[in-house]
Amino acid sequence: MRRRDFIKFVGGAAAASTLPSFAARAQQAERPLVAVVFSGSADAFADQVAAFRKGLGETGFLDGRNVTVEYHGLEWHYENLPRVLDDLIHRRVTVIATPGSDPATLAAQSVTTTIPIVFGVAEDPMTLGLVKSLSRPGGNATGINFLAGEDAKRLGLMHELLPQSSRFAVLLNPTNVNSVHHTRRLGETAGPLGLKVFFYNASNSDEIDLAFVAFARERCDALFIARDVFFAGRKAQFAALAARDRMPASFSARHMVEAGLLMSYGTSVIDMYRQVGIYTGSILKGIKPSDLPVLQSTKFELAINLQTAHSLGLDVPPTLLARADEVID
Repeated sequence: MRRRDFIKFVGGAAAASTLPSFAARAQQAERPLVAVVFSGSADAFADQVAAFRKGLGETGFLDGRNVTVEYHGLEWHYENLPRVLDDLIHRRVTVIATPGSDPATLAAQSVTTTIPIVFGVAEDPMTLGLVKSLSRPGGNATGINFLAGEDAKRLGLMHELLPQSSRFAVLLNPTNVNSVHHTRRLGETAGPLGLKVFFYNASNSDEIDLAFVAFARERCDALFIARDVFFAGRKAQFAALAARDRMPASFSARHMVEAGLLMSYGTSVIDMYRQVGIYTGSILKGIKPSDLPVLQSTKFELAINLQTAHSLGLDVPPTLLARADEVID
């Protein structure tokens, strides 16, 4: 299969049309090299890339001036990870950052114990085997845990918004290492709320289409889309299908609500990328990953699309609107 990963440089001065001087080439060679490996594409993740650059800048590092940054978007083709990481290790990059991609983080840790890794993972880093403890990671990896435990809270908010609904479809990506955790948490939460949850799998666009057919067949009242970076890149498809089937749907990130889904609740992914940028800059300054405690995300966002609610004939409780960070009307 043709290699699908690509490298995109953002920021910095435009390349000159003439060959750089020897001094300029030497200066460039002396810059530390940071590789950012994430699951999607650079185009779809432009806001996240900007947030990473912002965090890096807060520590005094600017791409093209005193650091060189490469952005490796996997476009959800995780089978390319071995080749991408082999290339980065061969070139002895200074830091590997893996924001929002548990597979990339685990793959990076499996191939190097010396190159610092700054991660942003949804699951407990200790459970994943990335660190010895949150306060003292103890190895070459540290970063941000952006708390996928938000599942229970989001399901509760959906129940508050849809009190008459009892049959909830849950869409999972079986290739996501966190799918088993989503299943367990949602199963534990649904019972006390009086909800019945139906689990469906999809790992490509065709399977998403087929899943919506299954939702209708099972007469599901609402859709809970599990946090997954592939799903995050399919906002137009989800918005179109949910509108077609008049299906109240939720996701963990608000860009889905901006596209037309009913609601979202979850960690601010933008803030997580910024924090990964800050930790990357800290390591470039000489701080060891083992001395940087794993951070826990504290910024959560609730977004509601009132236009979608009205089209579905739903009245959003004023108490829920008052708690929303963003209301699209």
